[in-house]
Amino acid sequence: MKELQMHIKSKEKSYPIFINNDELSNLKSKIIDACNNKNYIVVFSQKVYKLYSKVLDFPKNKIFVLKDGEKEKNYKNYIKILNFALSQKLKREDSIIAIGGGVVGDITGFVASTYMRGINFIQVPTTLLAMTDSSVGGKVAINSNFGKNLIGAFYQPKAVFINTNFLKTLDSKQYKSGLGEILKYGFIEKSCNSDSEENLLNFLYENHEKILKKEDYIMQNLISSCVKLKIAVVQQDEKESGLRKILNYGHTYGHAVEKLTKFNKYTHGECVVEGIKFAVKLATNLNLIAKDYQFLCNDLIEKYDYKDLKKFPPEKYIPVMTTDKKATNNFIKFILPTKYGTVEEYDFTTEELSEIVKS
Repeated sequence: MKELQMHIKSKEKSYPIFINNDELSNLKSKIIDACNNKNYIVVFSQKVYKLYSKVLDFPKNKIFVLKDGEKEKNYKNYIKILNFALSQKLKREDSIIAIGGGVVGDITGFVASTYMRGINFIQVPTTLLAMTDSSVGGKVAINSNFGKNLIGAFYQPKAVFINTNFLKTLDSKQYKSGLGEILKYGFIEKSCNSDSEENLLNFLYENHEKILKKEDYIMQNLISSCVKLKIAVVQQDEKESGLRKILNYGHTYGHAVEKLTKFNKYTHGECVVEGIKFAVKLATNLNLIAKDYQFLCNDLIEKYDYKDLKKFPPEKYIPVMTTDKKATNNFIKFILPTKYGTVEEYDFTTEELSEIVKS
């Protein structure tokens, strides 16, 4: 078992992130211990509940089951979970537990951040994307008709339990979605200012066949590397005022594709990969990266067998980008590659971006 620590300096708060492949039947007792044996509720994703409710064995009266899909991360379900917590008479010293992928973690965390102005929140991610990205760092949110994650908060969990046994039942589409975020970490590693050298791009190249086969030891190391990089960034910039913006690599265009396809045609990770390819092409057009690095980036993506998604004309995706939460009144913000494992932020007006993508 690996135990990593997130330390939020502004709050003088630390919390553990456990990474292991221990028997899932042992997980409940560890979660209850993290709740200090006080009252709690558990929000399950529907798929995870069907697969693991018996082995995890939480009392049925403490369980709220959330349907699967990005569209479920909405205001109505937010209110339903809040009311369920109220019906269970949770107090501030009690806990709300999220067991599922990023959707469950995001909406449950937002409930926890607002319930009685803040209650203990425990993350149990069950998808690769949630394990490597969304469960760590404290971003919680729901979606609106105007865009993704526009209503939310920064709210750190009390603990994160990552168990790779959940990956055994993760379908290939969602597994590839998680790999999309992992590729992102490889491309931004040197900009994370981490104390440890993960050499993630090399690891992704050399072990792509083992990673695609979900070999357990490889996956524990891979998840650990990504979490270390996420910790390094969040500890330096919890609320995305500076460095943390690099975690949005691939997301500006990716989020636009998600919205244009109504969040139900492609997974988040697929859209992030499409966003990375868009960013690489944009950086190439601006002469920010050399041709050999462009080839390396595209070659690595091909090794993981990502297909091109539906193409949209600039007049479709650029207006959507202006509504992105990272945009300002005058500029669309992009994280772009500049050299091996390194990225920087760039601002473009809609007119500038339109000219560049046509070149």
